[in-house]
Amino acid sequence: MDDIKYNVILSRRRSISIIIRPDKSITVRAPFRTSLKSIEKFVQSKSVWIKKHLNSKPGIKLANKDKKHIDGEVFMFLGKEYKLFRIVSAEQFVKLRENLIEVGQKDPDNTDRTRYLMARWYLLKAREVLTEKLREILSKYSELKFEPSGLVIRPLKSRWGSCSVKGRITLNSELIKLDPRLIDYVIIHELCHLKFHNHGPNFYKSLGELVPDYKSVRKELRKYVTS
Repeated sequence: MDDIKYNVILSRRRSISIIIRPDKSITVRAPFRTSLKSIEKFVQSKSVWIKKHLNSKPGIKLANKDKKHIDGEVFMFLGKEYKLFRIVSAEQFVKLRENLIEVGQKDPDNTDRTRYLMARWYLLKAREVLTEKLREILSKYSELKFEPSGLVIRPLKSRWGSCSVKGRITLNSELIKLDPRLIDYVIIHELCHLKFHNHGPNFYKSLGELVPDYKSVRKELRKYVTS
């Protein structure tokens, strides 16, 4: 459309969505049987928003794939920054000590091993913390009777979370690096999709009742990218 190029993916979903990835590529996801004319009309209606994001500055990258995993590098965990410090140890471990993320391994110079140990640690912590966060939020809003059918926590390339039509919630394990306030927002956002599986007025009304400042939280969340 005009100077906006995008890929279209049709799938079993209820609404049209637009994803702008860090490399500026655009993907439009739409339900099966959606006409190209309807998709073009939707993209046209979002053209100002799309161009704004295409021209925005790159976000803060959370993914560790570009890091060298050497002493002194900074890594995030629950919104705080920690400097990597590797030590010789017969036992392999990753621990937080004040402002350090300490990694013990037989050969501290083996950065590939450091990368593996940290990736495994982050994923384990994400599954532990995010599962407990969901449990706490479900308890806090028990009167709303949110009933997700399941929870999956894994790395996602371009989304913080999702909610399937069957009620299964998927959370990006990279959330473990963000401030708990942002984690709560993402979880609540996906829980609201259990009631309203779109981004219509009713969805935002429900979200606003639970997170009154959701617009500012969402703006803060957009500073980060996961790939």
